[in-house]
Amino acid sequence: MTDIKDKAQCTGCNACGDICPANAITFAADAEGFLYPQADPSLCTGCGQCNSICPVLNGCALASENHKEPKCYTGEHRSIEVVFSSTSGGMFSALADAMYNEGGYVGGAVHNEDFSVSQYISNDRSDLKALRRSKDLQSNAEGFYKDVKTILDSGEKALVCGLPCQIAGLLNFLGKKYENLITVDLICGGVNSPKVWRRYLDYIEEINGSKIVWTENKSKEYGWRNLTQKFVFENGSEYFDTVKTSPFIKGFIGSYLYCRPSCYDCKFKGFPRIADITIGDFWGIEKYAGKQDSDMGTSVVLINNEKGSEYFERVRRRINCEEAKLDWAVDGNPSLNKSVPASSADRSGFFADLDTMRFDELISKYADDGAKKKSRFRTALGRLRYVARVTRMFPAPLFKTFRYSGIGNILNGRGIVCGTGCRLNIDRSAKLEFEGFLTLGRKNMFKHSKEESKLFIGKNAKLTIGGDFAVDAGNDIEIFDNAELIIRGGKNGYSDANTGLTIICGQKIEIMADAGIGRNVTIRDTNGTSHYINTTGYRPSRPVVIGERAWLCESCTVMQGVKIGTGAIVGACSLVTKSVPDHAMVSGVPAEVVQNDVLWKM
Repeated sequence: MTDIKDKAQCTGCNACGDICPANAITFAADAEGFLYPQADPSLCTGCGQCNSICPVLNGCALASENHKEPKCYTGEHRSIEVVFSSTSGGMFSALADAMYNEGGYVGGAVHNEDFSVSQYISNDRSDLKALRRSKDLQSNAEGFYKDVKTILDSGEKALVCGLPCQIAGLLNFLGKKYENLITVDLICGGVNSPKVWRRYLDYIEEINGSKIVWTENKSKEYGWRNLTQKFVFENGSEYFDTVKTSPFIKGFIGSYLYCRPSCYDCKFKGFPRIADITIGDFWGIEKYAGKQDSDMGTSVVLINNEKGSEYFERVRRRINCEEAKLDWAVDGNPSLNKSVPASSADRSGFFADLDTMRFDELISKYADDGAKKKSRFRTALGRLRYVARVTRMFPAPLFKTFRYSGIGNILNGRGIVCGTGCRLNIDRSAKLEFEGFLTLGRKNMFKHSKEESKLFIGKNAKLTIGGDFAVDAGNDIEIFDNAELIIRGGKNGYSDANTGLTIICGQKIEIMADAGIGRNVTIRDTNGTSHYINTTGYRPSRPVVIGERAWLCESCTVMQGVKIGTGAIVGACSLVTKSVPDHAMVSGVPAEVVQNDVLWKM
């Protein structure tokens, strides 16, 4: 009969639960939300099968036959849509597609309706959307191994992907080799508490005022390295939590505060690996690949035995891959060999406060970001260096920068930073609000360019900068009397405008966070306050909104009264005279929708 006295010695793989012939073992969540086996003495027959197949107690004999030095490859799916929809390079999708094409089954982790995670297997290709992407938390595998065995015993093929401990549990449960089974283990950096995950989701719903209907890990819209959790809500809105903003990531990767106790002393690290094939993120590949890094994600693929090699050959036509050194993978993925470090925080205190404190406040109280925090002095020094780089220490731009910003604001990362060739005309009655740097006249590529950058702010006009926003040289920004320009700047990614930006603001223009603006773009909300046309309903000025993560391509013009939707793309040289839906691509004169449901990476 299974009897867990040390929780660090149980991975929750559920092999013992599925093997029990008397159904005496069930799994229940502890105070931290992790599943542990519980045996009913009245049903237990004392057969001992539960202990005999436990991978923590007995290891995995089949894994010992795998290569101690597996072949290593980089992997990237040839379909950009698949890469966008995957955690890294889309390797799991390629492996799964090959199995579906052979009429087989594919198993892995899926979100349930409440966004908890369970193991699931089917031969329905439409399930791939739910199976792809890592979930980063403990999944429930009750009944999963029985389902896999039934499929294999019937002669059907199957590909099963899971954590190393889960694959070890599956192999021990099966008790023999199956030639019709391909196993894939993930490079695991620890699994998190389902209870903590649920509290995080509650927090996200609270701050957004709507119920989550969809979430995906490592959304590519802010790039692979930003580790973005994307949320879609019942009210149609979206929210992105990146490595810069996410309290969940801070508590997980920053301090490993709520990983399962067994993850701090994992028995399934090192080589040989457990499965036929190992996949994960190829962190650090940009140092070795010798090619431009797209920040879209690259998979690492380890081929651990001959069966894995044969299957990989059937998959290669779907991917771009190159053989790589195993040392490269180990260097970028310490989790191949090492357990996650135990947090020094008060774990019992954290879980005691979990039900009562707001999630972001809870993380701030207990989590340590794991890195040496910069002192205020070093942060302020970095900002001064930035000012020096932009102004090139020329007297005129330095004077203007400190005149309109002040030394205190500069040290706190707020104000106007002027490049060479800046002309500013700001009325004394104008109101300026800064929560970041507005950099004007940036000259990254042509430092000696004589292009001017102009900023005019009229009487009682208002300029609000909500985050860092940089504009290359050659811009013309005019805010007329009593008008308002709001630039939200970079929130999760970056926000800037290329050379030639023109903004003519006669009433109100709002550029939301993380918008990208190409060369020679014009945004105007007015035809000029004194120009009138004898057309019914005509107004010389109407507000303009550029949505969050919108992309305005080269030489496009956005006219008055237009709202550019979230994540929308305006094609080069387009004239936008009517509003653009979320995630639509428009092009032409006048601009029309040419594609819907478009995603793009910043």
